[in-house]
Amino acid sequence: MLLTLISCHSSSYISGKIEGVEKEEITIYLIEPETLWDVAASYFGKVIDSAVVNSDGSFEFHNFPKTKEPVLLELAIQQTGKLPNYLQTDNPITSNFMPILWQLGEPLQITAKLDEFQKSFSIEYPSEINKALLDLRDINLNAYQSYLAGKHWDVEDGDQLMEKAQATLQSQTKLIKFANSSEYLIPALVALRWVSPENDYERVPEFLVSQCNKWKKIQPNNPWVKQLCKESDPSNLPVLVGDVFPNLKFPLLTKDTVSLKDLLGNKLTIIDLWASWCAPCRKENREFLLPIWNEYHDQGLQIVAYGLESDEPVWRAAAKRDGADSWLQASDLRGDDAPFLKKIRIQTIPANFILDDKGIVIAKNVHGSALMDFVESYMK
Repeated sequence: MLLTLISCHSSSYISGKIEGVEKEEITIYLIEPETLWDVAASYFGKVIDSAVVNSDGSFEFHNFPKTKEPVLLELAIQQTGKLPNYLQTDNPITSNFMPILWQLGEPLQITAKLDEFQKSFSIEYPSEINKALLDLRDINLNAYQSYLAGKHWDVEDGDQLMEKAQATLQSQTKLIKFANSSEYLIPALVALRWVSPENDYERVPEFLVSQCNKWKKIQPNNPWVKQLCKESDPSNLPVLVGDVFPNLKFPLLTKDTVSLKDLLGNKLTIIDLWASWCAPCRKENREFLLPIWNEYHDQGLQIVAYGLESDEPVWRAAAKRDGADSWLQASDLRGDDAPFLKKIRIQTIPANFILDDKGIVIAKNVHGSALMDFVESYMK
């Protein structure tokens, strides 16, 4: 079960041994991500070498990048039948790959277990950057074990769906904190990719922007930094905290069409994105937004809800049943094709934007009791 990579000080080759292979046919692949978005992404990345594990567990790589510059590589261990660049990204306990920084003239000596490859991966005398990658691995593992391991949420249950979203965000926050504090580009970008191997940053777009702003000052010509900054262009992201919310027109349930600037509350405005078919949205209406409205609407609070609806009677009935017809309700009645969501670049609900009296976004996607606490604190 133990993998040992043995190297000599005079070259950069990587060789090793896997203990406990038994009768399994095992191959180890050396993968080079060619773009930032290839990092930690299954079926992407260029396979530059492979090594079939011998009966005694030994193997050796022979091919490496033709460059003197440091290169991020991924070692992936596969059973026969798996595609070479298949990376298991959903569970760091059993994940089959590990990113390392390879540099000409700096051989590596590594150990890892077959069934817990990433979790047990270690490097003897790692460089500072490889040490940072190992630290990141530990942070990712601990975050997963703290918030996600062993959890099985029923996504049809509104409560459990919101719990899953919150647990995912808590886990991501640990990686975000690492990236924001890292002095090394490559570990920071690996953390960025581990936040979402699926390349879905809708809930944390500010993170992309902060990383772009950080690294374009330090390494503006790095191609991966350029790719990051292209992705973090505001035109590609949802409205950010600190932005003025666009002065869009709302087609109201009353049949009026009104611009946002004419709807803003004197102190606070919640833009709530919901749907009659969305269980956690309905719960939010009844258990949190309605009490908030009843407590604070006379003190300068406004709520403007936009529904992903296509059936007006169903929409009206749901709003009335939840008490959500107490505040402003808007919809283009075009369902998932809602133009309003396209303009603010949102695809996932429930979602919200909290605006001050000038329409500046001061918070986003605050839900449940946290939303009640936020409003109470702000209004006071």
